Amino acid sequence: MNLRYLKKLLQIISNSVPFKPNINSLSQRTGITVNTLKNYLKLLNDAQLIKLLYVPNKSINSLNKPEKIYLNNPNLMFNQSLNDANTGNVRETFFFNQLSESYSIQASNKADFLVSEKFTFEIGGKSKSKKQIKEIDNAFVVRDQIEIGNDNIIPLWLFGFMY
Repeated sequence: MNLRYLKKLLQIISNSVPFKPNINSLSQRTGITVNTLKNYLKLLNDAQLIKLLYVPNKSINSLNKPEKIYLNNPNLMFNQSLNDANTGNVRETFFFNQLSESYSIQASNKADFLVSEKFTFEIGGKSKSKKQIKEIDNAFVVRDQIEIGNDNIIPLWLFGFMY
């Protein structure tokens, strides 16, 4: 295991805006072989430095390739990122981090997250609309930079109490 490659991999993930991995491209960018890269991702996930988000469909291909890769904790973004951390990525990472301790979380086809195979969540800033989730049952917009929610809009900060 080469720590230099692991650090480079973490920097790429932290600089990406919710990172949808292309394993072959990531392998070329980091200089890590595909098989070693898959092993490193598993090790980083086991070490709780990253979180892998999969699609609900459990096909053979979906088991090998995560839909998105997040850092485990948004604070790691500010440590690893060469630039300022992307606000949208920080929001989604925070939400994923807070709920994943107690609930199963998967990628949603129409929004950001599917929690417990029942609740759909779309994460955004204070002006995030409900348009993306309007026809989905049990769907919620989670907004940053608001203090009070209503209807199916929930302030992001409230999820800090979930952990």
